[in-house]
Amino acid sequence: MKAQKTETMKIPEEEKRLERQLCFAVYSTAHAFTRAYKPILDKVGLTYPQYLVMLVLWEKAALPVKSIGEQLDLDSGTLSPLLKRLEQSGLITRTRDPKDERQVIVSLTPDGDRMRAEVDTIMMAIGQSIGCTLEDMAKIREMLQGLRTNLTAA
Repeated sequence: MKAQKTETMKIPEEEKRLERQLCFAVYSTAHAFTRAYKPILDKVGLTYPQYLVMLVLWEKAALPVKSIGEQLDLDSGTLSPLLKRLEQSGLITRTRDPKDERQVIVSLTPDGDRMRAEVDTIMMAIGQSIGCTLEDMAKIREMLQGLRTNLTAA
């Protein structure tokens, strides 16, 4: 995905409409994803951001808060309340790193680890909502990751 120089492009008026904006398509799709996930995640007692945290922890059972925040692109002000609610739900624990007291390590509890079994059900349900094949999803994901890379570098 190569960036074009905008100074040499003449943008047609039709492309300036809200529904033609790529940023709005991504924004509104993100909201649609969150709405689609809500009834699915309500069944397991998670919000969408909490589900993302759990996905990170299901890959690695224990991580520093900073690492989770970096993977999810969340600041500590947003992440800390999420972690607090997950801890109150009995899915994670937060402990100070004995090697570096400044760091907090987030770990799955046995209940949090057992919840991993729900991932297939969640993914199947959202996959049906999306209406794409795994190959389609891989292509879309790749394009979005390239877009994010370009935006981050800009």
